[in-house]
Amino acid sequence: MNIEPKPQKELIHLHVNGETLEAVARSADTLLYTLREELGLTGAKRACENGDCGACTVLINGEPTHSCLSLAVEVVNQPITTNEGLLDSPVQKAFVDHWAIQCGFCTPGFIVNCHALVTNHPNATDELVEEWLQSNICRCTGYDEIKNAVNSLLQSTNITNQ
Repeated sequence: MNIEPKPQKELIHLHVNGETLEAVARSADTLLYTLREELGLTGAKRACENGDCGACTVLINGEPTHSCLSLAVEVVNQPITTNEGLLDSPVQKAFVDHWAIQCGFCTPGFIVNCHALVTNHPNATDELVEEWLQSNICRCTGYDEIKNAVNSLLQSTNITNQ
């Protein structure tokens, strides 16, 4: 009788939302699983689990990443920002002000993605906004409210940069 050995777990340190957190993870554990199940950070949502919907989006080194496709052990010592790290941020406020929340399931991924868009491209064109929004899927809205929220942020950024 062949008995497969259980995958070994190890203690890892993740830099999440400005804090160093300890988690126990197997080498096959996704960042999404580790954030939700080991660290209790449930902003990144478990949805498609194959990188198509964007509900699990987090920032790794400031870049939007689908956490369902990243292994936790691959991002040790890299700065990770989750939706929880953007609490009371301008992008979150813009989503509320422009009613870009609908049912709310996809909202955390959109907030994280749009935060990166506005941060990395403060002069983004409408075409670039459209391109960035394609990485997240929402089944409740036609995206107009989300675009309005992003455009309000871009306009306020352009005003303060002039």
